[in-house]
Amino acid sequence: MTSFSDGRPGAAWAVDVVVIGAGQAGLVAAYELQRRGVVGYSPTSRPQGLSARTFVVLDAEARPGGAWRHRWPGLRMSTVNMIADLPGMAAQPHSGSERAAEFIPEYFAEYESEFDLPIMRPVRVKQVRADDDRFWLTTTIGNFRARAILNCTGTWDTPFIPWYPGQNQFRGIQLHTRDYKDPELFWRKRTLVVGGGISALDHLDEISWVTENAYWATRTPPRWKDAEHFSSGNTGRGLGVEAGRAVERRVRERTEAGLRPLPVVATTGLPRNEKVLDMEERGLLNRRPMFDRLNAHGAWWGEEFVELDAIVWATGFRANLRHLAPLKLRSEGGGILMRGTRVAAYPNLHLLGYGASASTVGARRDSRAAVREIVDYLASD
Repeated sequence: MTSFSDGRPGAAWAVDVVVIGAGQAGLVAAYELQRRGVVGYSPTSRPQGLSARTFVVLDAEARPGGAWRHRWPGLRMSTVNMIADLPGMAAQPHSGSERAAEFIPEYFAEYESEFDLPIMRPVRVKQVRADDDRFWLTTTIGNFRARAILNCTGTWDTPFIPWYPGQNQFRGIQLHTRDYKDPELFWRKRTLVVGGGISALDHLDEISWVTENAYWATRTPPRWKDAEHFSSGNTGRGLGVEAGRAVERRVRERTEAGLRPLPVVATTGLPRNEKVLDMEERGLLNRRPMFDRLNAHGAWWGEEFVELDAIVWATGFRANLRHLAPLKLRSEGGGILMRGTRVAAYPNLHLLGYGASASTVGARRDSRAAVREIVDYLASD
């Protein structure tokens, strides 16, 4: 890999904007920066003396696709909420039977190639520190100095598993959605799926075909929504436009108060589609509340005990912001005080994929708005 440094020990690669992450939000941000005249930074293509603004995308993945590369094989395009087309190049039509872990990375790879986006991979950002009005990024390939950051690291690397008494005593299988791959692992095993989202329903459905003892537990009762809630104004491919905007407003109200964003399912609800109706007919949706405790052999609901061989935690993720810890962004409310996608304390730091921009449609729209603010910031700096 060609070095961008000037050869001095400890020298940093000086770039105006660093985009961290090349998932959906990162690709949209890169496209919008390029469209607004910010140049992809490369020592071999940048003319000497050119005063243009520059940017680079740092991606921890080995290949295009972001977290979609790691989704379980059974996740099909018909199951996921609508994947919004990236600007400038729509995805190929799909039947719904395609594996999401293959279809979406292929689309992202074509997109990167089409617009020749300046993506360096695999590069992991270890930490980010503030130095006056600039940022200093320590990465696995050296240091970067940036005037602004668009953070698009998503959530896949920070799975969330709630704690319950006796959890460490359970002798069966325990795994999170992040590590779920094949339902055959649960062949004839008494399995409890925990979680109230679409991933939990997908796991429950798959596992039910390999065992007669599949259970479902959620912290709160499922928030069922009619299919129209997810398809209105959206040709039936995902969360409806108006419903999506209402969700984003509720999430944004929390982040702009410095509170931790709610899980997506708490605001979007679950679709009563054909798959769900089939599961209901097969008796799979007899939801239990959360258990009180675990022991080596299963779970207790008060005085009732259910023997288990496996637990699947489909309990969501948290924003992957560990590399931003030196900036001390957390507020007393447990979240990050935001102004739209911008961190309130830093006019040159935007978090895409955090809060309202965590949705696929939100990532596209908010990336465009964030880039506009960043370009205005660079012009006024």
